Amino acid sequence: MSETTTYSTTDAAEREQERTDERTAPNCPECSGSLVTDEEHGETVCADCGLVVEEDEIDHGPEWRAFDSSERDSKSRVGAPTTQMMHDKGLSTNIGWQDKDAYGRALSSRQREKMQRLRTWNERFRTRDSKERNLKQALGEIDRMASALGLPENVRETASVIYRRALADDLLPGRSIEGVATSALYAAARQAGTPRSLDEIATVSRVEKMELTRTYRYVVRELKLEVKPADPEQYVPRFASDLDLSEEVSRQARELLRSSRERGVHSGKSPVGLAAAAVYAAALLTNETVTQSEVSEVANISEVTIRNRYKELLEAKGAADAA
Repeated sequence: MSETTTYSTTDAAEREQERTDERTAPNCPECSGSLVTDEEHGETVCADCGLVVEEDEIDHGPEWRAFDSSERDSKSRVGAPTTQMMHDKGLSTNIGWQDKDAYGRALSSRQREKMQRLRTWNERFRTRDSKERNLKQALGEIDRMASALGLPENVRETASVIYRRALADDLLPGRSIEGVATSALYAAARQAGTPRSLDEIATVSRVEKMELTRTYRYVVRELKLEVKPADPEQYVPRFASDLDLSEEVSRQARELLRSSRERGVHSGKSPVGLAAAAVYAAALLTNETVTQSEVSEVANISEVTIRNRYKELLEAKGAADAA
């Protein structure tokens, strides 16, 4: 008896699901019949009255046909996407570091030794000349620094392209690989609207700040890169997030920066200092607890700078409100 009840309940659930699918599925505008897709002709037609509802649809499938799995595998051209973040653009073969076979079983000691030798020779063959070894080292540095700074993948790709251009234009002689790689990452971060301060970049780089600034100016000038001056507002969300402040503080800080820009306060001032001071001033205005020391540590600037700038920002806002 219980089995019959179970089947009846299941059937009822299936019928209800079918009715739901019928209500949500698109129907023919003429006879409310069901629509079917004719992939061969690129059309959507009504199965009842034959009305062509859509035509010239895009076929997202391959342009070839295959009748068995082996033919499908031989004709398929799909693989891993190319990337600028690898010196060979990801087109070469990689041997995994796990000492396991395709079934997840551990390899024997003899097989592990063999795989280690293959990895060594594979690494040697991947870089054919000194230029490729240079590029491999630089792209590794860019990836390391970007990871430490929390920069997204699009910034890493852009930095890799900038470094490739510098290498192609023969800008490396007389300069360190790390210096040019750091400059490329700094320029890419500013171009992408996710800037990092020179102090932050220098913290994760292997070169001194003075060499970094000198190399950055040289790379930008020689490659004619279009790098706009950093906007203080671009730093606000990251500072507010690191200090665990609300969205209201970020909004108020952006308003302070806009009003100060109209009053000419930004001229000659560090964008990082202005952003940090705006976050601190906004926290005061919204009654959220944050100290100058905490903001100074997050933004990597002195407390004196924050004190001077936040007073200027509040004065500019007061003048704007009075006007």
